Amino acid sequence: MRDTFSRCHPIINFLFFGLVIAYLMFIMHPVMLIISFLSALSYAVYLDGRKTLIFCLKFLLPTMCTAIIVNPAFSHEGITILCYLPSGNPLTLESILYGISASLMLGASLLWFRCYTIIMTSDKFVYIFGKIIPAVSLILSMTLRFIPKFKAQFEIVRDAQYCIGKDISDGSIFSRLKNAVRIFSIMITWSLENAIETADSMKSRGYGLKGRTAFSIYRFDSRDKKILCCLIFCGIYLTCGILAKGLKWHYYPSVRGVLSEPFTISFYIVYILFCNIPVFLNRKEDKIWRSLKSEI
Repeated sequence: MRDTFSRCHPIINFLFFGLVIAYLMFIMHPVMLIISFLSALSYAVYLDGRKTLIFCLKFLLPTMCTAIIVNPAFSHEGITILCYLPSGNPLTLESILYGISASLMLGASLLWFRCYTIIMTSDKFVYIFGKIIPAVSLILSMTLRFIPKFKAQFEIVRDAQYCIGKDISDGSIFSRLKNAVRIFSIMITWSLENAIETADSMKSRGYGLKGRTAFSIYRFDSRDKKILCCLIFCGIYLTCGILAKGLKWHYYPSVRGVLSEPFTISFYIVYILFCNIPVFLNRKEDKIWRSLKSEI
């Protein structure tokens, strides 16, 4: 993965994801939700390619469709009645539109968090919060690191048990239960041993001693300053738009809000710029890279 945004300073990465997720939670304007969803999808595809597409088809799309169906089935608010369900409850246009908006918010949230887990590694998290909340940041980083490590070790143990005919898919129900308990016992033992080794390693490296410093490869350069200024500008502009009710939108009891006013369109443009900062950086880097390759 050749991602330019991931090579920015951790504070820039964390601030971007914090702001983009916060605005996604507080702005229910349909156009803004579409912009956020498409921006998150494009960046996730750039980062993870085929895996993101598989994730969208297998999990994201069914989840969003379920949200669209469930909301009109259980929420009957709204004044625009389209028809009546077999239960006698009305099916309203407002509930359908709100379900679509909620599904867009849910899909965009999952995609942004997927990008977050790729970009914000445990070392970046520790770098940002290590001095503020050192114990909590260490526990969180170790937990996030332990989950994929535990999963990989579980696959190794399960393959080994399968080769000797003691997998959870072999034998009767009692045999499978016995094999599952054996695998679980092996994993618990491995986890305890791994915890002891980690504690000994941290102690030997002087963790917790007074005056101990930490090595860091992160430097706040001129590019980070430009991106920070862009984030601050977009953040202030969008916040002013929210406070000035330039992005107000209501679904109940009837759909109403600003959609195509010049003031509102300016927020669309700023939001597109804001959500696509990583994509713009990557496109610029790819263009420079292709130019250098053509000169060779």
